Amino acid sequence: MTTIRLLTAACLLMAGGANAETYNVQSPNARVQVAVTNDAKGLSYTVALDGNKVISDSALGLIINDVSLGNHELDFRSNSKEKGKDSFELFGRTKKVVENYNGITLAFSGKDERKLNLNLVVRAYDKGVAIRYVLPHQSGLNQFTIQNELTRFGFADNYTCFGLNLGKFANSHEGEFDPIKASSIREHNLYDNPLVCKTGVGQTTFALAESDVRDYPGSWFIGRGDGGLGVDVKLTPRFDSRADGLEKAAVRATMTATGIKSPWRIIMLGDTPGALAESSLIAALGEPTKIKDTRWIKPGKTAWDWWNDNQVVLENTSVKPGMNTETYKAYIDFAATLGLEYILIDAGWHEGAAWTNTPGSDVLKPIAAMNMPEILRYAKSKSVGVWVWLQWKQLDWQMDDALRTYEQWGIKGIKVDFMDRSDQEIVDYYHKLLTMTAKYHIMVDLHGAYPPNGLVRTYPHYLTQEGVMGAEYNKWSERVTATHNVTLPFTRMILGPIDYTPGGFRHATPAEFPPLRRNTLPYVKTTRGQAVAMFVVYDSPLQMLADSPITYSKTNGKWPQPQSEWEDGLEFVKDVPVTWDETRILQGDIGEYIVSARRKGKDWYIGAMTNESGRTINIPLSFLDKGNYSARIWQDGKTISSLEKSEAEYIAKQSISLTLAPSGGAVVVLRRR
Repeated sequence: MTTIRLLTAACLLMAGGANAETYNVQSPNARVQVAVTNDAKGLSYTVALDGNKVISDSALGLIINDVSLGNHELDFRSNSKEKGKDSFELFGRTKKVVENYNGITLAFSGKDERKLNLNLVVRAYDKGVAIRYVLPHQSGLNQFTIQNELTRFGFADNYTCFGLNLGKFANSHEGEFDPIKASSIREHNLYDNPLVCKTGVGQTTFALAESDVRDYPGSWFIGRGDGGLGVDVKLTPRFDSRADGLEKAAVRATMTATGIKSPWRIIMLGDTPGALAESSLIAALGEPTKIKDTRWIKPGKTAWDWWNDNQVVLENTSVKPGMNTETYKAYIDFAATLGLEYILIDAGWHEGAAWTNTPGSDVLKPIAAMNMPEILRYAKSKSVGVWVWLQWKQLDWQMDDALRTYEQWGIKGIKVDFMDRSDQEIVDYYHKLLTMTAKYHIMVDLHGAYPPNGLVRTYPHYLTQEGVMGAEYNKWSERVTATHNVTLPFTRMILGPIDYTPGGFRHATPAEFPPLRRNTLPYVKTTRGQAVAMFVVYDSPLQMLADSPITYSKTNGKWPQPQSEWEDGLEFVKDVPVTWDETRILQGDIGEYIVSARRKGKDWYIGAMTNESGRTINIPLSFLDKGNYSARIWQDGKTISSLEKSEAEYIAKQSISLTLAPSGGAVVVLRRR
């Protein structure tokens, strides 16, 4: 995994005036243009695509030690131009990432008595723009605070946007991405990453996001407060348990020899909403990994206990399903029958496990009913790996001893939960956790987590994360609708992997959906076709089978059992990959429907999902290479819980027609003959 940067003056221009200086940079394909201006009003920038302004004149700068740096004209010191390429391999929507860019670093200093130095780094990619601040090493700064940024994204028109407005800093980053006109975004709103907007020019869509967050808090988007269109960046304040929960200072920084840098502020650009879902720009802007040997990192699918409330069949035993050795042996049997790589043991397996920062826990001491050596021995005998759940603070108290011991036990991964913040302390915790788990060859699933921001490149053993309103909400609400499901691929998922926890095989129509809380064997209000399509549409190198071994069986749920006794679609879920060589979004729109095509080797997988409106879609196969392909098709059947299966032969000049029921879906596997 390498990053190549070559200095060049090509495609970069500087135009000066008596009272203003403007610096221009454009993308390698010349479609994206960025202009940075330094004048009496301070630093600002604009972004255009094909000559159409997307981001209008917008402020840049930092508030350092209660003083703004950037809202007045700065002294220009120098510029350094570059032409670069980020090239690396990734577990996820594509195997090989190659992103070319043109960039410039502009060095400024303040005109006041402090003369603080500020560098602005700007990159123009074919798929977007990235801007970051760098405070170089300087005698005027040692230990200091950054209260906020002056970063603004001014909108050139009253765009239709889709955002997750959470309204408070401490939360699990879960909810709906609702449509909103830019003119209705208020200063008191807190919109999470990403904020996705349609420009109204063709299908052009952009998204605001961040990447490479280290020694810094996560960010939010708030209304401008001056009546203008667009949003400002708001940094998460530091958490202080001694006071009212928040401090004024967002960043506490100590100057280093190499200086202090902010995260990248990113504008992802696409000709369609689907182009954002194909993009790996967020990952490309992450810090390159220092992990040289990644052979121990094994993406895969896992059986899971929590969503279905440990419901397995335990025949010929007095043991009841629950947190006990026999239950997990039954999950192992289920996983082994399907060839799943893992089982996940969720909350409650160790002494003192709790959702909160409860003292008295011991993450190295299983409860009496859980014979971990026997569970691990049995899993190994069946070629099934084991993951375990942990609350973040309880793990932090014992982190080094715990991870060292887990490696000795043979634990393959950990699911770390309930961080529920994005302040600087939690950002630092992520890097600490992911560095330590790499040392002990432990893979990671982050829950109660802030949105992805490039860590998949820095820590390739971090396979997936929550920070999404996923299938768990079916247990206590009616919020997980088909519309929500087909909004996620164009919003939250564009940032990185999404632990939605698919696989719900108990179906109900929206009208028949159980209105009361249902912890045991819950329902989804989408079809079996949509259930299987999620395994293609949703990115996650660790993919859950959320439902129970009972539900996946047509008979008594005892595993192993012949495939003739499996529920419709399980044979597809068993074999579908979790990482891909290539991804293309063939059709779709935010909240309406999506058609994803994923390539693994020479085989293509198509996943289609729709909202509450049924539809017939015609999919041209022009993305295929020449030759004949055999197709296996699973699409919505006569009932909400059934699939219609068929086989056919196709070539690239043809099209496939799929009929999706309301809240439905379909999958296709195309194999070259």
